[in-house]
Amino acid sequence: MIFSVWAPTPESVHVRVDGADHEMKRDGDWWYSAEIDPAAGSPEGTDYAFVIEGEAYPDPRSLWQPNGVHEASRVYRHSFEWTDGGWTGRALPGGVIYELHIGTFTPEGTFDAAIGKLDHLVDLGVTFVEVMPVNSFDGVEGWGYDGVLWGAVHEPYGGPDGFKRFVDACHARGLAVLLDVVYNHLGPSGAYLDKFGPYFAGRNEWGPGLNLDGPGSDEVRRYVIDNALQWLRDFHVDGLRLDAVHALADQRAVHVLEELAIEVDALSASAGRPLTLIAESDLNDARLVTAREGGGYGLHAQWADDLHHCLHVALTGETFGYYEDFAAPGAVKNTLEKVFFHAGTWSSFREKHHGKPVDTALIPGYRFLAYTQNHDQIGNRAAGDRLTATVSTGRLLCGAAIVLCSPYTPMIFMGEEWAASTPWQFFASFPDQGLAEAVRTGRRREFAKHGWGESEVPDPMSPQTVENSRLRWDEVTEAGHAEVLETYRALIALRRSRPELADPRLDRFVVEQDGECFVLHRGTTRVVVNLGTTPVPLPQGDVLLTSSANPSSLSPESFAVVAST
Repeated sequence: MIFSVWAPTPESVHVRVDGADHEMKRDGDWWYSAEIDPAAGSPEGTDYAFVIEGEAYPDPRSLWQPNGVHEASRVYRHSFEWTDGGWTGRALPGGVIYELHIGTFTPEGTFDAAIGKLDHLVDLGVTFVEVMPVNSFDGVEGWGYDGVLWGAVHEPYGGPDGFKRFVDACHARGLAVLLDVVYNHLGPSGAYLDKFGPYFAGRNEWGPGLNLDGPGSDEVRRYVIDNALQWLRDFHVDGLRLDAVHALADQRAVHVLEELAIEVDALSASAGRPLTLIAESDLNDARLVTAREGGGYGLHAQWADDLHHCLHVALTGETFGYYEDFAAPGAVKNTLEKVFFHAGTWSSFREKHHGKPVDTALIPGYRFLAYTQNHDQIGNRAAGDRLTATVSTGRLLCGAAIVLCSPYTPMIFMGEEWAASTPWQFFASFPDQGLAEAVRTGRRREFAKHGWGESEVPDPMSPQTVENSRLRWDEVTEAGHAEVLETYRALIALRRSRPELADPRLDRFVVEQDGECFVLHRGTTRVVVNLGTTPVPLPQGDVLLTSSANPSSLSPESFAVVAST
């Protein structure tokens, strides 16, 4: 078997296989390689590590880390017996996304346990399952954004074969899989890439960032792109959610995101199924999702946080921090129609003008994800409280009606569909006690700056914080929760049965706002949402779905979908 690694930094590299170190030969491109016959005969399952100056490190391109990110890598072969040969994929337009975290989606926190809940998602009506990061990070429990070995699936979840079983099971049920990947930084524990070569270039707010445009950056970019292609090709994933792409520092003429889009399009053509790239971006710049022929990067969609922020303020009345600007008159109407609230306008939170308008005549709404809740907007609150802890069920359903009847791609966060009572709190489990204490202290101080008391912030290192965040599936059939679930199902079914509700053409989308009453014009269908305190009249037509207790008018904190007659 040939072991290889790119390592321009050290003067020499050895590979440790079966406890013995072997010298590796270097070629002109700084790749070291050695051909070793494992003692067991078959390379599958062989543990190996690269030795630099007497220290052993896992393979930067490891596919399997059964003993954690500090230990040896294990040889893994893509020999899984797939059953999804007939799977032709799903295109994003018309889709509904469900975001989940494997570790807290079920009590067991594994891929196999999550498979047991997939029929619930099918019944709900979603078409895409977006899985938060599953790459290897230090510790057992965590959100996944502190990953350091991007190609190895976190072993406590079930390892690489466990993830393949999950993807295969999703495809068997008609569900496409999106995987959250993090290329903007590495976690604080187990990030050994700099021992091998010039992988790092500066830091951002989360950790060391990658060298994407400096000397030696060709192989670093290749490291990113090969990792992305691996998930799509070898794990049969249908798309990637790219975390915080605004933190990717790249001044090359061809940005790494555009380069990635080019290669993913090529893979899609050969694989014969759609492959989707969705960015999380704080830039408010539609160039990310503009076709390359039009001068854009060619990504397929991006998260639209401004849509979340204006809806959050309207539903909760909260106006602190970055929510302050979204309390402006007409914010809901303007943002729903134009995608970005900050479109070259002043952002008080950033203390500068921010963003650029979207050409709604050219760019369809499905390229922007809309949501009232997601892992960030819940988990980055001091107590990780969901909307259910802040607003009435009626207001929660009003928000759902706007999102699910909008021209955007709707996204639901796990448990939202039944108004889960469990919070979604920030947690980690770094074994290094010094690092654990630094994270604990830093998080409490950060929230203190935003007005929360330190006592309000759960200990992120406590196992109880993880337990608090696990979904309680017994709630699904309980009074109150079951009715919310039925309304979500009905809204998604209505979106699917009435094409105009999924119509992504933003230049045909009009929102009327009268105080706290909103009317979304969707062809011949009207979605009326009353967030006020008094009843409002309904337009003439057939009521297709309503949460109102009053059949003749729209009660406060309720919605109705009305078809013109």
